[in-house]
Amino acid sequence: MKRLLKGGRVIDPGNGIDGMHDVLIDGDRIVRVGRDIPVEGVTVVEVPDGYVVCPGLIDIHVHLREPGQEHKETVASGTASAVAGGFTAVACMPNTTPVNDNANVTAYILAKAAEAGLARVYPIGAVSRGSKGELLADIAELKAAGCVAITDDGHPTASALLLRRALEYAGMFGIPVIEHCEDQSLKGDGVAHEGFHAASLGLRGIPGACEALGVERGVLLAELTGSHFHVAHMSARASLRAVRKAKEAGIRVTCEVTPHHFTLTDESLLTPVAYDTNTKMNPPLREAADRDAILGGIVDGSVDLIATDHAPHHYDEKNVEFDRAPFGIVGLETAVPLSLDRLVHSGLIRLPRLVELMATNPARVLNLPGGTLSEGAPADITILAPDLKVRIVANALRSRSKNMPFDGWELRGSVAATMVGGRPVFVNPEASIRL
Repeated sequence: MKRLLKGGRVIDPGNGIDGMHDVLIDGDRIVRVGRDIPVEGVTVVEVPDGYVVCPGLIDIHVHLREPGQEHKETVASGTASAVAGGFTAVACMPNTTPVNDNANVTAYILAKAAEAGLARVYPIGAVSRGSKGELLADIAELKAAGCVAITDDGHPTASALLLRRALEYAGMFGIPVIEHCEDQSLKGDGVAHEGFHAASLGLRGIPGACEALGVERGVLLAELTGSHFHVAHMSARASLRAVRKAKEAGIRVTCEVTPHHFTLTDESLLTPVAYDTNTKMNPPLREAADRDAILGGIVDGSVDLIATDHAPHHYDEKNVEFDRAPFGIVGLETAVPLSLDRLVHSGLIRLPRLVELMATNPARVLNLPGGTLSEGAPADITILAPDLKVRIVANALRSRSKNMPFDGWELRGSVAATMVGGRPVFVNPEASIRL
């Protein structure tokens, strides 16, 4: 089937496109982007004025929980949440039960993704067997099975030697090591950012230096090995300084930030209600100086991409004392509204930079198909409605879990539709578009 998206503002940073264009799709591939493409023999989709057609968004940091933790999320529910959030592809972390440290678990995840038939799923394998930090996983096997990176996410790689070996091994296969940067001896049993607000609530603190030490270690080992080191969910200004210096020195280091870290600060521990476990994440919400530094990194290009760290937890798990609750929030369905509202409509960045952060660069960092609207590329497309007002309602999320601090927020900007392989997999009923 041929489909022509007509009348939208097309933004494709990878090809330097930003203007009023048509997009012609034939089957699961993009055929052409241009003006006045003939409409004979094609199904025409009129894109409303002001809407943006861009490469499908890609989230490289998602927890789908399956296998083993299906009470939190499944591959099917997680990918339904993804396409509703405008993401045509997600890369899923290995901290499942059992851990994705072998080809069998990888194959299971891919089979579940094919069965769901929604967003593309790219598994990420574990650095170590069982993510225990003892023996290196068989990275060659994981890569052959379909893994696009390795990480012991949720835990920093246990030792500098193990991280060095992981970088050397992963470098042989051209995949990055993604690191949850954290010095565990400094973190201790901390549960919130070390500062005034945690102290006033009697919560044990986690200083920004805890993260920055892990970043510095990874930078040094990336320089030693020449391999690609990626900093997950960066939150501290000292971490950003380390990444900037590494890039200036030509070291292969990339980084990501989350919408919750560039939107909220540790003041959220107190307001609108104290001890809300939906404000508990790792790394924790930092102080304003850290948040502002992260925003600066987004503006000046030091930050490579936005990822959600979508971390679903069951209501009963979060509905406990702050110290006992698990870290993490869901984020797939709130990322676009938060990013448009807080970054674009605030005037910090323009729409092409946002598409770069959420589509072009994620594909580049993990060497994934997509991220552009080039001729012959997969017809993975996100249509944005930048001015459509949205009210976040936790119970309306497609994710199996509802743990997030944005319930009731009213934001400007949303997703109009999502297409994967030329197929419409989500159409926002509030948007003025029919596919």
